[in-house]
Amino acid sequence: MLDRIQQFIEQNTLFSPTDQLLVAVSGGLDSVVMANVLHRLGVKFGVAHCHFGLRAEEADADEQFVRKLAKQYEAPYFVEFFQTKKFAEQEGISTQMAARALRYEWFERVRASQGYAAIATAHHQRDTAETMLLNLTHGTGLAGLHGIRPKSGHLVRPLLAVSKPDLYDYVVENQLIWREDASNDSPVYQRNRLRLEVLPVLRDINPNLDHTMSVTAERVGAAEEIVRRYVEETAAQAQRTEPEATYLDIRLLQKTAATAVVLHELLRSFGFSYLVTKDIVQSFGAEPGRRFDSPTHQLVKDRDQLVITPRKLQKFGTHQLQAGQEALKIDGLHLRTELHEVTEGYEVPKGKAVAALDADVLRFPLTVRAWQEGDWFMPIGMKGKKKLSDFLIDQKVPLNLKDNVQVLCSADGKIAWVIGFRPDERFKVTEETKRVLVVKRM
Repeated sequence: MLDRIQQFIEQNTLFSPTDQLLVAVSGGLDSVVMANVLHRLGVKFGVAHCHFGLRAEEADADEQFVRKLAKQYEAPYFVEFFQTKKFAEQEGISTQMAARALRYEWFERVRASQGYAAIATAHHQRDTAETMLLNLTHGTGLAGLHGIRPKSGHLVRPLLAVSKPDLYDYVVENQLIWREDASNDSPVYQRNRLRLEVLPVLRDINPNLDHTMSVTAERVGAAEEIVRRYVEETAAQAQRTEPEATYLDIRLLQKTAATAVVLHELLRSFGFSYLVTKDIVQSFGAEPGRRFDSPTHQLVKDRDQLVITPRKLQKFGTHQLQAGQEALKIDGLHLRTELHEVTEGYEVPKGKAVAALDADVLRFPLTVRAWQEGDWFMPIGMKGKKKLSDFLIDQKVPLNLKDNVQVLCSADGKIAWVIGFRPDERFKVTEETKRVLVVKRM
């Protein structure tokens, strides 16, 4: 088994021979075997143990057992005592989800602070089978069917090459002692029900199920790589990312194979589900203005594009810019100012991200605020008034980006600049201007 694991480590480039690992050890059979295997392979490592505060004296005994195991291997020992139930209640999530979030966040903190190359967990072939079936039960795409990857970021799984029976054989052969976690047999947890009730039936049909699922995961992973490259090629053509939003070209999306699947891959990082993505695709032929929400983002179907913005950028408060103040940072908006004396040859900067204003016409403090219905200004080059709502329509600003439009106002209430669009005629630089306030959107 040692040779098989060594070969798996090398084939998947999990880590180099000189790397030091942080090894997650619960005290159970799987992690005890992993620590022993890595020790015998000559890998230098530290031991990390999580005490979740869920099993009273049993958990205390686990912690003492792992502490002694680390001492046996002369490995640095790290332990954290979590308030798992309190965290689960606070976040409104299950105890298992809370424990998972807590441990991986802590593992990474220890890894980074102590300089370990990677975090090793004791997942094996049976874990891959369980993960694939659990994901399939809840509904998933390719990402949920490739099971557990050998390497993901700083996480490595050196035991994925072996089965659970292999691990049992190993502890018998090497006379290893481990701790049993009674919660692994509790039917309260979905994974346990799958392990105890469903998988035994499937193994009656296919005794080699774990290996079969592992091979299937490998094939699905390869198929996912093909899809990933196709999605990347589509994104390179159809996606444009700007500071204020991400844009997707509807016409290019419509030319893709399996449009909903491809679009979902593009929208995954924005939190949109596959079912919502299907609704978005169906809206392609509808009138502009359809709005879709994910927990973190908002998407609006505009004329010929999808416009995606973070939900937190919907509204800003009112903020002041004092005379002489060089910068103003608001959530999602960063302004910088420069005051220039007008000399011979001075050139007025141009562009949507900059406004050159007559400093002596402005009244301080300036105010940055969200635009409001009823606002009007005199777009530079025009002599008459223009309702800001009409101006934004003329500029073809998508619905969800209208919510983010900010205005820079003089202390007398006049709009000096519709930020990112157009300054006001009343504050433009003229031949009589002596000082220019340049305001840049960074």
